[in-house]
Order: sequence, then structure tokens, then C-alpha cells
Amino acid sequence: MLVYVICYIVSFILAWQHIYVLSGLVLLGAAIWLYIGDYIRTGNLIHLRGLFCLFFVGGQGISCFKLSRLQTDWAVKTWICLFLAVVLFWTVFEVMTRLYDGWTEKDMQSVYRFFSSGESPLQTKRILISMTAITAVSLLAFSFEAWRLGFIPMFSYGVPHAYSEFHISGVHYFTVSCVLVPSLSVVYCVMTARRGRGLTRDRGFLLAMVLDLIALAIPLLCVSRFQLILAVGMAVFTYISMAGNFSLVYVGVLAVVMIPTYLILTVLRSHSVEYLNGIFEMKNSHMPIFITQPYMYIANNYDNFNCLVEQLGRHSFGLKGLFPLWALTGLKFLIPSLVNFPLFVTKEELTTVTLFYDAYYDFGILGMILFGGLLGAACYGLVRLRKKLSCPVGHVIYAQIAMYMALAFFTTWFSNPATWFYLLLSGAVYFYVNA
Repeated sequence: MLVYVICYIVSFILAWQHIYVLSGLVLLGAAIWLYIGDYIRTGNLIHLRGLFCLFFVGGQGISCFKLSRLQTDWAVKTWICLFLAVVLFWTVFEVMTRLYDGWTEKDMQSVYRFFSSGESPLQTKRILISMTAITAVSLLAFSFEAWRLGFIPMFSYGVPHAYSEFHISGVHYFTVSCVLVPSLSVVYCVMTARRGRGLTRDRGFLLAMVLDLIALAIPLLCVSRFQLILAVGMAVFTYISMAGNFSLVYVGVLAVVMIPTYLILTVLRSHSVEYLNGIFEMKNSHMPIFITQPYMYIANNYDNFNCLVEQLGRHSFGLKGLFPLWALTGLKFLIPSLVNFPLFVTKEELTTVTLFYDAYYDFGILGMILFGGLLGAACYGLVRLRKKLSCPVGHVIYAQIAMYMALAFFTTWFSNPATWFYLLLSGAVYFYVNA
């Protein structure tokens, strides 16, 4: 942590001297340092604190490059807020680790060997039943939305916001619940393989593959790049959580499949190169779009946070962060003022924000401290519980939180109703499989 503090001060000074690229590189180095520290200490590729530091601090470093004309120098208060969020998360996690039992390579190996004594054929069967039920409900919900709204986004070329409009309140949660199916499929396949049964000869495996195809087809039909990335990313993290490693060959295969798919979905959403360049306003107009797009989806989020810090007139005192409660209970329709808060962003089309946006919106600097500390404690608790899993579906829940930590630069995950819907659904599957 001392290395991070020093790097952060240096990065701040360089940014104020307008030496932007070097400022960002210093923070990127600090992010990698923090991740490697947790990995070496635990042997866990998807250590929650390591992922958070790598991607949140790393994302801030990338944002410091200031490659877009939309980006401006951040307020001192913004620098302080982002610093406190990381420090409180890291420190609370560290304190709880030292107070309790820590996490070692030996602990990790005990997790990876869990199924040699903990799995049962009944659990495997119930996982397959759960996958089937979720896929069926998701497909029915998607079909209902398509029928009720009268279109399918993939076949609505020329409408850039087709996915945003493909949404029936309450129903869409069930439509996108399909993102859990690939992760459950990973659990099923690993359990089957560890029982010594050949996957290709297992009829359940064939059903699981069909369910996976349907589950991945729904985000494609919705032209939702985010849902596709979430589904695939969670499946990868579930596998790593269970196996403890991930071959570079698999990385290459995923890259070969996912990158073209992402580009195709971008085209199907009618997001042309000219359209995106016009929105992103890069200083270098000749920057390739495959660099510009991921850069802006990471970098601009921190500038949106800076807009919030500079423009927010009054705090919402918890109402903003409790949006999932207002949404899932329907109170937002009865009392619209509960969710009627302006969004402070650099540009209307660029609405992605960081994990801590609503924490600051609610309570300012105090919100950064409280949420950072609470998140650190929750992540430690999940890491600790993972040692004593009595149900393999626990790896799916861990993988979800790992994805949220890896995408901490992207949005306010825990102020998103879909996040809690996924967690509640995963929890229901966990108790059903473990019953």
C-alpha cells in the first residue's frame, strides 16, 4: 500500500504539470503492483482485492492519459475521493485478514480439491435442472418482450438505441437472467469430469451445451455487448475459481471468438466509426476505433465522476444508492421523486460511471469512505466463506462479485437492480442445489 500511496502522489503531481501519459503510467504500475502482491500471497488469480485494485486503479491510470477532448483536469477533491475509496477498501480487507485467518496457497489448493469429497450426483442433477429452468424463463421473457414491443434489436438495423428501448419493466430482469447459465454449465461440467465421467458421453452435457447456446443467443439478439461479456466473463471466473488456473490457449480462443463478436454487435447497433468518433472526440482523429472505444468506455467514467464532484448541488443521503429497492419493489412508479436525480456526465451519450458514483452522490467524501470500507469487508467475507463451501454454486456467486470488481471502473454495480436480481437468483439456486 505504501507503494500505491507514493505512486498516487507522483501521479497527481505529474497530472497537475500536464504530463498526462507519464501520470497514467505511474498509476498503472501501482495497480499491477497491488494485484501481483495479492496473487503472490494467495495464489488466487481472481483474488477480489487484487482484481479491484488492478482494474479500478488501472482504469484511473488509463483515464489520466487524457486522450479525448472531453477530458479535463480533475478537481483536487476528485483525486482525494478516488484515493480514499481504494485505501479504505484495501485497508479494511487487510485488517480483517490479519485479525482472522488470512489466505494462503495451501488454502487455495484445499478449495480446488473440494469436489473430491464434497460433490454428489444429486447436486449435479439439480444444477442441470436449474440451468434448464433459468433458460426457459429467460427465453419466454425475451419472446414476450419481442412480441409486446414489436421488434428484435438485432434485426432493427439503423436504430442506435434499439437495445435501450427493448425493455419492459420487471420482465427484462428475467430476460437477462440467462447470463448465469454459462457459469452454471461450467460447474456442471467440472463436477461431471471430476466424477470420472466422460463429458461427450454424458447426456446432461449435451443438454448443457444446448442451454448455453440459447443463453448466449439472447444477448446477441438483444445486441447487448455488456450482457455477452458478463455471461462469458462470469463463466471464465467460475472455471478459475474451481480449477485454480486458466490456460493461455483458452485466452487465445476467447479472444478470437469474442473480439469479432463484439465488433459485429457494434455494427448491428448502428454504431459506425464516424458515429463513435463523433461522440468520443479523440485528440488524435486518426486513432483506430478498436483502441478508441475501449479507451473511452474506461477513461470517461472517471471524468463523469469528476463532473459529479464539481457540479453536484446537494447529496441524496442514501436515496440514490437504494435505487434497487425502489425498482424491485415498484416504489419508483408510485413515488417518482425517489429516483428523479440528474446524471452528471461529460456528454449525454456517455453514461457509464465508476463503482463509487452513487456513494459520492449520497454522502460525498463520507460516502467514499463508508462504501470503500464496507465493500472491502464484504469481499473479505466472501473470500473467507469460499474456503468452506458446501455447495459448488458458491463459485458462481464468487465469480459474479469478481466480475464486478474487475469492472469496477464501469458502473455502480450495487446500485443496479439487475445485480441484486442475479445475486438473489444465484442464492436461490445455491439453496436448491444444497438442500
